[in-house]
Order: sequence, then C-alpha cells, then structure tokens
Amino acid sequence: MNLASKILVPVVALTLTAGAVNAGHHKKAGKNIVETAAAAGQFETLIAAAKAAGLAGALSGDGPLTVFAPTDDAFNALPAGTIASLLKPENKDALARILKYHVLSGRVGSEALADGVRVDTLAGPAAKISEAEKGFTIEGARIVATDIDASNGVVHVIDRVIMPPETMSRRQAAGLINAAIERGVPMFNHGNADGTAMVYSKAARALLGNADLTTMERNRLELGLSSSERSENARESAWQLRYALDDVMDSMMTEERRAMATN
Repeated sequence: MNLASKILVPVVALTLTAGAVNAGHHKKAGKNIVETAAAAGQFETLIAAAKAAGLAGALSGDGPLTVFAPTDDAFNALPAGTIASLLKPENKDALARILKYHVLSGRVGSEALADGVRVDTLAGPAAKISEAEKGFTIEGARIVATDIDASNGVVHVIDRVIMPPETMSRRQAAGLINAAIERGVPMFNHGNADGTAMVYSKAARALLGNADLTTMERNRLELGLSSSERSENARESAWQLRYALDDVMDSMMTEERRAMATN
C-alpha cells in the first residue's frame, strides 16, 4: 500500500469551490509563493518536493493559488524513508497528487474557513475544514498560521502533511453509479426531482474527484453537471445528470466486455 492510500477521506455534501472564494482585496506582495516559502526558512522540504514533482513553476506563476504549506517538521514527522521515497523520479505522480491536495485554485483567506466547509483541491478530492480548540484544522492538520500573502496567492501554514483519499477503482465507481441510480429513481418517481438531481450531482462530483476515469468519461460528467446547473427545470436537471451517469456506466461496461473478450 503506498503512502497516499493510507488515509481515506469521504466526500460529503458541503463543498466550497475555492476558485469562487475571494478573500478580499489584497495588496500584492513582492515575492511569489515559492519565494515566500523559501524566505521563511521552514519549508525547504516542501520546495524540494514541489521541484521534484514539477510543480514549482505553477507555484511561481500568475495564480492566484492558496497553499496549505506543511513545515519541515511536518514532513519530518512522516514515517522514516517516506520523503526519500517520494522524491524518487518513479514516484513523481504520487508526490504531485499529495502536493496538489494542499493547493486550492484562487485566493482563499482565513475569513473563508468555517467548520464543516470543504475546499476543492487541485488533486481533485475536497479537503474538510474543521473548527478546533484554537482556530481550524484541514483534514486533521492544525492551521498554525494564516494569510501569508504572496504576489500570486496566499499561504496558510499547517503542522502535518495531509494525504488525498485513495483513488476509487473503476469497479467501485460503477458501484457508486448503481447506488445513486437505485436511490434516485424512486425519489424521481415520487415527484422529488430536486432530490434526485442532488443525489446524481453528488455521485458525479465524487467520481470526478476520486475515480479512475478516462478523459471521455470525465468530460461527459463535467458536461452533465454544467448542463444540469444551467437548467431551470428540476426534472430536466435530473435527467441531464442521469444521462451522464448512464454514459459513463456504458463506457465502463464496454471496456470490461472488451477485456473479457481478449482473455
């Protein structure tokens, strides 16, 4: 079992889209996120990891981005050998996914943090913010400093490395679709189209955030979600999502039949 799969994080209903959050008008700092982290002197491992994962350029770009930055002590608290293993070229993708779980699109200041809120990460899955005795945590990591301004975003300091949830297998993804349809159909037939759309929407977002999907399947779900959101009719909204889930299921079943035929 790799490091990224040791902590499983459930996807729940309350999600805050980080790109839609504006932390207000900030005076632009002179240094970008990477330069700001380097100047602080306690993020050497994070910077090395970002370079190894090919993300240093993005963190130095225009942004804006929000980074929940683990300190060197946070990385050192990982099991012995973990950092060295993750920095190996063959683990570049796994390292990038872990780091992206610490990054949000847009500038999200501390005033946007609230108990139960989930923020969308660049890794895909949302991360949960929880109220603690003093301040807040993100997926259990204590946020020890907030609103460190950079020219291309903002940095919040956390006291441990957080891990993205394990990627959902295609068989698990198909099971999720079946479960959503089994729950949604009776609701729809009893006149609750809004509830049905919500069930399908949650399933589609969970798949996009954490499932092993092809590009076509991902695009189809995104189209279904956008079409549903544009619709002003609850029944039509539910059907747009149902069609998308059906198409993804068909794609998975076709792939499985092909695999069986070649064995």
